[in-house]
This record gives sequence, structure tokens and C-alpha cells, in this order.
Amino acid sequence: MRHKLPVLIASFVTLSLLIGSCARVDVTPTTEATTVPPTTLSLSDQSITTNGGAVIPLSSLEYCTNDVSSPVVYYISDISPEAMIKIYEALEWSPSGTVAIKLSTGEPPSSNYLDPELIKDLVQSLDGTIVECNTAYEGSRDSTEMHMQVAEDHGYTAIAEVDIMDAEGSESIPVTGGTHLTENLVGTHFFDYDSFVVLSHFKGHQMAGFGGAIKNISIGIASAKGKENIHTAGEGGSIFTAPQDPFLESMAEAGKSVSDYLGEGEQIVYINVMNHLSIDCDCNGYPATADIHDIGILASTDPVALDQACIDLVYVSDRNYKLVTRIEKLNGLLTLEHAAEIGLGSRSYVLVDIGE
Repeated sequence: MRHKLPVLIASFVTLSLLIGSCARVDVTPTTEATTVPPTTLSLSDQSITTNGGAVIPLSSLEYCTNDVSSPVVYYISDISPEAMIKIYEALEWSPSGTVAIKLSTGEPPSSNYLDPELIKDLVQSLDGTIVECNTAYEGSRDSTEMHMQVAEDHGYTAIAEVDIMDAEGSESIPVTGGTHLTENLVGTHFFDYDSFVVLSHFKGHQMAGFGGAIKNISIGIASAKGKENIHTAGEGGSIFTAPQDPFLESMAEAGKSVSDYLGEGEQIVYINVMNHLSIDCDCNGYPATADIHDIGILASTDPVALDQACIDLVYVSDRNYKLVTRIEKLNGLLTLEHAAEIGLGSRSYVLVDIGE
């Protein structure tokens, strides 16, 4: 279960230090907020409005803080190609060398994978290659040939080059500070890229509870063999009968190995799209209908902070019962807890609304 929401008390800081505020403020928002630079939230702001029109008090977000030492999570309610560009630019991050765009190509026939038209402008502005790895379960993406056909059918090959990173097998990268894993098996093509932009559709998941940035860089970048290694916490065996908590912790450990390899996190950034919020993952070709209205797009250089912000938004959203139940039934929050413990990132974050 969740901890009791902390009471967040606003503290007055100079604008030179202000990068955002998630504090409770007992005044009515004014038009002053529109004069604040778009990368900040005025101290008088109390809430954000989601894409679906819900008003969410920032003080209700459990791990949101106004501590400027915490990582920043950027937010925009608009879900559009222009918003994708805008939130990426807010990160003020520049890739070096060859750029990989990591996403899920989605399982046919009707999963909620990211719309190619939504991400096209961003992907092409970065001259990025869309990258994926094959699945560890039988389906439409368990071989490179079939996986490439799915990528074409879902419109990804029309907007960029697509590379199945484990088409030629696996290679190991080290896991440091882990409880379960000492190595993470990634696709051999992983090493062909210098920088990664991780585009994730945030949603529920039938094995992990939820899927976001951490799952996308752990299970998503792992080869088919690497996926088995993570699911079984390095012990081998069936991915469907392996113990749950070691699997969740292994996802965090595999994610950390990827971040560590990419310049201690300097060569990777993360964007989560919160739409079509089904309890099921994009690996499910027949997902349950989404109950929660679309929320918006969030981005950060910290995958833990980003996923935590998305979780916080889910927990305060209307009609969230099914998704929250799935997350808690599968102990999904353990992934965030372990990720923070081993140093992948911070659960606390400053939320910065870049919308107008």
C-alpha cells in the first residue's frame, strides 16, 4: 500500500534558484504564472491540468518536492508531435554520435504502441534509428524477420530505419551493485549507438505491474536471452513461473547496467507518454480498455524520477482502480524502490510544467 501523502510546505526562494514548485500554496492561481519562463512553475501554481481535463493538485503527488537538488521531471498536457519536440528540448540535452530511439514496436493486432505520427518529427530531427529487441515469448516478434514485419505494419519503418538489436545475438555488460544479477545480456547492436532517447508508452503490465522508462531500458534493451535472465533473476528457467520480487529487482539492476554503460546516464534521456492507460502492456495484442483519461507527456534525465512521477499521477487520477490494483497486486512499486536503492535514480522529483 502507499504511504500517507506528506504535507508539502511552500518555501520562498529567489527566482534565480526557482526551477519548479510542487508545494501546497493557499492562494488562488493568478495570471502571474503566464509571465514566468516556461521552464518554471510559479510558487502560486497549485495544480496541473491533464490532457483529459482533470485538475491535479501538485501537493497530492507523493514524491513531488520543491527541493532544487532533486531531478527535474518536465510535464506537458498536450499529446502531439509539437509537444514531443517541446518536451525533448526542455531537457537541454544534446546527443553525441549515433542516436538510438528505443521504443516498443507493439504486439499485433491492436496494442497501444506509440503512434508513429506522434514521434516522427522528433525521431527525424535527431536522425535517429528506432531500436528494439526480440521477445522471449512466442509471438509475432520472437524472430527478427517477423519483428521487422511488425515494425513495418505498425508504421515505424516509414519514419526511420529500424534495427532489431539482437538480430545477431547477445553480448554481456556488467551489473554493479546488484542483488541478483552480475551481468545483463543486451543485443549486440546496442554497441553501435552512442546516445539513446527512450520513448515509452506508460501503462500497466501483466507481469511487472506497470511499464515505463525502467522497463524499456531493462527488458526492452535486453536480448531475448537477456529477457529470460532478467525474468528469472539470473537463475534460469521459465519466465512465467519465476519468483516475482527478484524479477522486479532484476529489472532495476539491468536498467542500471544500461545507464552505467552510457556514460553513467549522461548519454541517455527518457520520455514517457501517458495515454491509452490500459492495465495491459503493449506486448498484449488485445489490451483491456483504458479506464483513466489521457494525462500528458513527461520527460527527464532520471528514469526513476520519471516513472515515479507517472505512478504518482496514476494514483491521484479518477477511475484508477484497475490499474492501481494491478500495480499493487504484482508489487510493481518494488522496481522503483530497488532502483533508488542501487543508485539508478531518485524517487523524489521537481515537476516542471512547460505548457502554456
